[in-house]
Amino acid sequence: MNKRDAVLSLLDANHAPTIIPAAFFLHFDADHHSGQAAIDKHLEYFQYTGMDFVKIQYEGKYPTLPAIQKPEDWTNMPFYGLDFYEPQLKVVEGLVKAAKKDALVIITLYSPFMCAGHTAGEDRVTRHILENPVAVQHGMQTITDSLLGFVKACVKIGVDGFYSSTQGGEAGRFPGRALFDQCVRPYDLALMEETNRSCAFNILHVCDYRQPYDDLSPYVDYPGQIVNCSLELTGGETSAKAVAQQFNRPYMGGLNRLGILAHGTPAQVRSAAEAVLRTAPERFILAADCTVPSETPWDNLRAAIDTAHQFQR
Repeated sequence: MNKRDAVLSLLDANHAPTIIPAAFFLHFDADHHSGQAAIDKHLEYFQYTGMDFVKIQYEGKYPTLPAIQKPEDWTNMPFYGLDFYEPQLKVVEGLVKAAKKDALVIITLYSPFMCAGHTAGEDRVTRHILENPVAVQHGMQTITDSLLGFVKACVKIGVDGFYSSTQGGEAGRFPGRALFDQCVRPYDLALMEETNRSCAFNILHVCDYRQPYDDLSPYVDYPGQIVNCSLELTGGETSAKAVAQQFNRPYMGGLNRLGILAHGTPAQVRSAAEAVLRTAPERFILAADCTVPSETPWDNLRAAIDTAHQFQR
């Protein structure tokens, strides 16, 4: 069974998975963000670590726009056409051509809320939503329409799915659910429903890079065949089995991106991975809770992946 079949077997409820897949993601240095250099670095990393699918890092963040100072300025949010995404699309094209025959190829997709944060700063976007959510929605719709063009272009090239990263529902971000439901959720769903219509393997990533979550319930009905999130909530730690049951889909994660993975030895990583695997749900991908620090030793990641592949339930 090749890597494509091994990972896709997680989605077949009629058959037990043959191995435990594993994958970890990191950002490469600026010299490897675009062009053939990016393609080559992704392939080098994929081959060295032995991970089970190719995950393309997205390095085309929206430019900062100092002109967005007040909520009403979001009506002037520019629409970025496919020319803006062209450098990233070239990397997608190269990696699909090089790797799709052997492994699934998925690409990171930042949510409209996250792209708004790249545009004006996360704190400012949050403040603007609190002050005038209707005004901010104009910008959110423009961003969503732009990202839909990028999604459709990636699908046309031949990606197998998307790693859809979302924020906005973290603890203390907004009072209650109303503003999240008004200014974050509809735009998330517009993109994720499109990726689900077009691709068979999508990962919902509930990102706690900025802040932790009280609970994950706002995202339970979000699309995606796999869920990836931190197990550390403000009220205490949950478990991989609990999240898999809550979302009714396979869980990807188990290891803290800032812990043993980043700072330990390969032997320590193997021990930590085994502890996770002993209590993991049947349909499971060993991974980190988010992108690991760029300086994380590749040998540590390879040790975790090897441990997953060799683990006997």
